[in-house]
This record gives sequence, C-alpha cells and structure tokens, in this order.
Amino acid sequence: MNILIVEDEELAIKKLKKTLASVDESAVVVGESDSIKGTVTWLEANPAPDLILMDIELADGQSFEIFNHTPVKSPVIFITSYDEYALKAFKVNSIDYLLKPVQKEDLQQALEKFRQVRGFYKQSESEAPKLSIEEIVKELQQKLQTKDYRKRFLVKLGQKLVSIEVDDIAYFFSDGRLNFFKTFDNRKFVVDYTMDELGDMLRPDSFFRISRSFLVSVSSVHQIHDYFGNRLLLELKPEVDKEAIVSREKVSEFKTWLGK
Repeated sequence: MNILIVEDEELAIKKLKKTLASVDESAVVVGESDSIKGTVTWLEANPAPDLILMDIELADGQSFEIFNHTPVKSPVIFITSYDEYALKAFKVNSIDYLLKPVQKEDLQQALEKFRQVRGFYKQSESEAPKLSIEEIVKELQQKLQTKDYRKRFLVKLGQKLVSIEVDDIAYFFSDGRLNFFKTFDNRKFVVDYTMDELGDMLRPDSFFRISRSFLVSVSSVHQIHDYFGNRLLLELKPEVDKEAIVSREKVSEFKTWLGK
C-alpha cells in the first residue's frame, strides 16, 4: 500500500511513519509534503498513491486548498488537532480522521476502514460515486468553521435566576444524577445540560473533559499527580467535592492540551 504523508511537523512525520510500520507491514511511504504548494506539485508529478494521510493545518494554510488546485484521486485520512465534538458526525463518512497525537489503535482502525471502502475509490470515472472527496471536504470545512461557543449560563440562585460568565467557571462535574459547575469564587450551581452537551458548548482550548463526570478549565488545574492504573489525579482550585481523575485513555490528549 503506497502512502503519501502531508504534514509540516518533522517529529510528527517520524512518529507517523513509525506507527504505520507497526500496524501495517505493507505500508510504503512513497512521498512526503509539508505544504499546499508542495503537495499539489507532488500529486501532479506522481501516480496517485493508494492513500493520503493529510494534516489539516499546514504551514501555508489549511490542506483543503489542495483540492481547489488539483484533482485528488486518492482516499484521504485527515489528521487534526481539533476537538472530537466538532468532528464526531464526520466519523461515519467514507474517509476517516485522526486526532493528534495519533494513537496506534486509531491508525489501525482507520486503515481497516480504508480497506473496507477501497473498492469505492476504484470505480471508473464514468460511475458517479455516492459521496465525492470534494463533498466530504466541504462537509469537514463546515464542521470546522469557527463555532459560537457558550459565553454564559443562566442558573438558579434561590428564587431568582443569575447569569454566570463561562470565564468565571472552574469546572463542571456530575454526581450521577445532576450536573453542576463551580465558579472560581467557590459557588456551586446546578446546570441543566448533559456532560456531552456541555463539552460541545465550551471552547476546547479552555475546557477539557478528563472523564465521563468532569470537564475542567485550564485555569482550574492546580497540581497533577500520578495515579494508579496509568491515570492522573488533579488538584483543582477551588477544591472539588470528589476525586478529579484523568481517565487512562485521556492522559496523552490531556497532557497535549495542557501544554498548548
């Protein structure tokens, strides 16, 4: 399987090639490109690869521009740092996406999905595909447009309603029945949304869902401790009523988020 990698970070390319080699011995990287211009040049000068692994954010712009300059005849698996909530609906389409940092299991699943739909991309040009690459790119662009994230929440305080700015919220948490948030001045309020809904409302660079029952603000993380089971235990400010534990599958992504 011949693969073109479109990625502008040298370390990311090295890691991706290493991960590829570990999940598919038939994978051969036939080309690398770090820009829109370079990718267009490569595609026009070489036979179409079996698959393209394409980062969305390149040094000279978003890789979607490639599709405006030359026909892309290969299936594409996009690589992105965008939050999973903005992209979850895209997962069901005929190409896939990988969240950075790319995990071995995710790449393995994406390659398996590629094999399953490979026949689709081998249709003759006279046949109209069910969903073209251009249509899929357009859909993905729409999903990645700047969202109007929540700026405040209206909550009950005794017999009245008050508006709380999102910037004043330290974290959201669930007790299994109700969902709450705490402000940095240690006030606690019930919020009438599910954790999934909250995750979709909040800016991904400001809030991170560390587990099923916790969404934390970057400013609320006071200290981080190793915890058994390859997890992390967070000390939050203000103090939290229950343990704030980063689930094992979230640890790598959490560290990346916190280090941005």
